[in-house]
Amino acid sequence: MLLVLLSLVALSWGAVFPEPAIQCGSENGPSPEWMVNHTLTPGDLRDLRVESVKTSVATEDYSILMNISWILRADASIRLLKATKICVTGKNNLQSYSCVRCNYTEAFQTQTRPSGGKWMFSYVGFPIELNTLYFIGAHNIPNANMNEDSPSLSVNFTSPGCLDHVMKYKKKCIEAGSLWDPNITACKKDEKTVEVNFTTSPLGNKYMAVIQNNFSTASSSLELSAWSKLTRTSIMVPVTEDSEGAVVQLVPYFHTCGYDCIRRKGTVVLCPQTGGSFPPDNSRHVPSGWLPLLLLALLVATWVLVVGIYLTWKCERNRTSFPTTTLLPLIKVLVVYPSEICFQHTVCYFTEFLQNHCRTEVILDKWQKKKIAEMGPVHWLTTQKQAADKIIFLLSNDVNTVCDGTCGKSEGSPCKNSQDLFPLAFNLFCSDLRSQTHVHKYIVVYFQEADTKDDYHALNVCPKYRLMKEATAFCTELLHAEQHRSARKRLRACHNSCSFV
Repeated sequence: MLLVLLSLVALSWGAVFPEPAIQCGSENGPSPEWMVNHTLTPGDLRDLRVESVKTSVATEDYSILMNISWILRADASIRLLKATKICVTGKNNLQSYSCVRCNYTEAFQTQTRPSGGKWMFSYVGFPIELNTLYFIGAHNIPNANMNEDSPSLSVNFTSPGCLDHVMKYKKKCIEAGSLWDPNITACKKDEKTVEVNFTTSPLGNKYMAVIQNNFSTASSSLELSAWSKLTRTSIMVPVTEDSEGAVVQLVPYFHTCGYDCIRRKGTVVLCPQTGGSFPPDNSRHVPSGWLPLLLLALLVATWVLVVGIYLTWKCERNRTSFPTTTLLPLIKVLVVYPSEICFQHTVCYFTEFLQNHCRTEVILDKWQKKKIAEMGPVHWLTTQKQAADKIIFLLSNDVNTVCDGTCGKSEGSPCKNSQDLFPLAFNLFCSDLRSQTHVHKYIVVYFQEADTKDDYHALNVCPKYRLMKEATAFCTELLHAEQHRSARKRLRACHNSCSFV
């Protein structure tokens, strides 16, 4: 029922309030509203744009006009808007000035169109001349009262010349040859002659070809006996030096523009060789004395090719005789570290070394904060210990290391870990020593002299590596996973030193 009512309201709204349109007419003098004092006036325009367009006046007769479009500002003052006035000033040899007033056929009831877009209008008019600077200004009516600032919007527009894709359709440009396509081809006939081929124009019968090369210029003229339409002809231009790659300019003479008509350009290339165009080049013939050497070189090249094919075949055969080697999977490494170690300065550098030089997949608590919060630190640490191939206790006796933030400062303090899992990991280590399981997984790594605390003295029985002095041996330990000591010796050595924290 609600949808039906809304539809009826929309239909009645569209029937009662039709969309405004514009009706434009010339108005060069002041607007009548300017003589009346208004309590409220509409605001200025939001946007104003100008472009040139081609309009067909008659068959083969074109007019180039301005397409002026503007957008109204979406505010409450639009209800007061009655018209928009546009004035155009052209500055060239002669200054021109004209204005047009566009009245809105309906009063604005909404700030935007019913479809949701902004109110936008356009007017096509004001003829455009070649190479002229125009000042286009627009303001809304009723305009501001006397001695008040009148809101307006203005833009500049410079019209191009006859070579523009729109301006070339002006009558003056067409008479100067803007639509003429001579299709110039210029080629070097011999050392002293260049042939310029082109299609003539019905606008004239006199043409001159000018060849410019470095600091020299050569030219030649042609005058046809009668005007012809689209006839292919040529001009021979004598030259005194190498003209290949030179610029050729075709200068037409039409009765409307004389020698100031639009000129066309091309490039000189070599003419296609015919039977008797050029004498044979004897320097390219191979002397008979070189023939034995050429045959010997061909023989050596053939022998090398045959040997290469044979070695390739033999290599492929031997390759299929042995099982294909496969790349071993990455080694999973769990890294635990005490809270006093600077995470960015020490832990991140060590993690980067493991990934780039030891083919490892690193498990780090800093990267799995969400999982630790969901599972709990003990459960998470137990699960990662079971999945890891090696567990590394990262130690450093340099507690005064200054964090320099080289690993990044994305989360929290750079020198403090969010949760110290080192004591829990040490308890799991002692449990493995008592049960003689997973003992081979543990390794101790330090960057300076090993200095384990009395509480963690049991770690002294683990293999220790000092980075970067023993980096090669450390990576070898990870790759081969050798057992350096028996579980029984480790159990006896640290039976009295393990204590749960």
